[in-house]
Amino acid sequence: MKRTYDIIGFCITWFAVCAQFMLMLQHRQAAVAETIIRFFSFFTILTNILVALLFTTNAFRLRRFPFNLFSAKGSLTAITAFILIVGLVYQIVLRSLWEPKGLQWVVDELLHTLIPLYMLLYWWVSIRKNDLTLRPILSWLLYPIGFIVFILIRGYFSNYYPYPFLNVTEIGFEKTMVNIVVIFGVTVVILMLLLFAGKRIVKNRF
Repeated sequence: MKRTYDIIGFCITWFAVCAQFMLMLQHRQAAVAETIIRFFSFFTILTNILVALLFTTNAFRLRRFPFNLFSAKGSLTAITAFILIVGLVYQIVLRSLWEPKGLQWVVDELLHTLIPLYMLLYWWVSIRKNDLTLRPILSWLLYPIGFIVFILIRGYFSNYYPYPFLNVTEIGFEKTMVNIVVIFGVTVVILMLLLFAGKRIVKNRF
C-alpha cells in the first residue's frame, strides 16, 4: 500500500513541477536562461522537487547517492516541514496577490495546497522512529538558510527577488530580515510539532 502512495506522490509532484516549468517558459518575461534561473529561485519549486525526489526514491527503491539522502534519518520529517511552510506562506501571504486561470490554477493548487496536504498525510502513515532523529533533521535547516543567502546575493546583483516579502529593493533590508526570521521561526516550530506528534504516533502504533 505504501508503494502506491509513493507512486501517486511521484506522479503529482513531477507533473506539477514540470507543468509549472513549461508555463513559466511559455509566459516568460526574460531570456530563456534567466527564466530558468528564476524558476529554480522559488522555494516552492525547490521544495516540491525535494518532495518529488523523496517519492521517486521510495517508489523505485533507489539507494545510491544522491537518492540515499531522501531515505536517510530525519529526511521525511524535514521535507514535510518545508513543504508545509510552502503551503502556509502561500495561503496566508501570497494567495491574494494573483488569480491564476486554467492550467496555471491547477498547477498552483497542486504546488501550494494538494501536495503539502498529501505530504502531511504520507508522513502520518509512513513515519518511523528513524524519521524523528533530531540532529539530522536540524542539519536540513541548512537548506532554507542556503536558499536565503542565494536569493539575497543574487537579488543584490540582478534586482530580482522571487517573493515580495524578500524584495529588499521594495521593502528594505530591515523588513526583509524580519520576514526571514519570522518564517524561519515558524519553520522550526513546525519541525518541533512534527517531532512531538511523530513520537506519539510511533508510540501508539506499536
